[in-house]
Amino acid sequence: MSRIRVLIADDEPLVRGGLSLIVEAADDLTVAGEAASGPETLAQTAHLGPDVVLLDIQMPGSDGIDVTRRLRTRPGGPRIVIVTTFGLDRYLHQALDAGADGFVLKDSPAELIQQAVRSAHQGDAVLSPQMTRKLIHRYTAHALPDPAPPPGYDRLTHRERHVLHFVSEGHSNAEIAGRLCISEATVKTHITRILMKLGVRDRAQAIVLVHRHGLFRPG
Repeated sequence: MSRIRVLIADDEPLVRGGLSLIVEAADDLTVAGEAASGPETLAQTAHLGPDVVLLDIQMPGSDGIDVTRRLRTRPGGPRIVIVTTFGLDRYLHQALDAGADGFVLKDSPAELIQQAVRSAHQGDAVLSPQMTRKLIHRYTAHALPDPAPPPGYDRLTHRERHVLHFVSEGHSNAEIAGRLCISEATVKTHITRILMKLGVRDRAQAIVLVHRHGLFRPG
């Protein structure tokens, strides 16, 4: 089985080193390369062709949001997981809008970072529970929701809306399965159909859409 190739982009050598150790500790992951700035990230991505980029937001030359936006214009580009800190949560919705596949905190357990890479590679966006709560707070406390339901929402079944509600609160597939007494495979099927009907790329964009339109109340 081929390993998932990861590019680590952060301007701090210690952070790059720590993330490299975490990636290489997993049998199914490997470090394809490193980058210390925005322009270097773009160049290394074009040269190395990684599957996933672990990307910091604040970097010299071009920040992570701009890098994400540029990588999204490239056909067959990599999946992008932002590795951030609590102090940068104000950039969360901007990076999601730019096309980031997920967020993890820099002090997350190694297993969570490894799983974030795997999930992103499989096309399933990842948001740590802390970042999901911050995203929800931003849209419920600081932004007026769009009163009109998003296109495609009326096509969702009652069960799909129920699943979407749990997704919007940051629950994992396993947690949703437990709450609804269904299998994780069934949850994944529901989410695939939800994304298709709403016209969004992944779980992260679905969460943004839910809170932008005020579809559910937190909790």
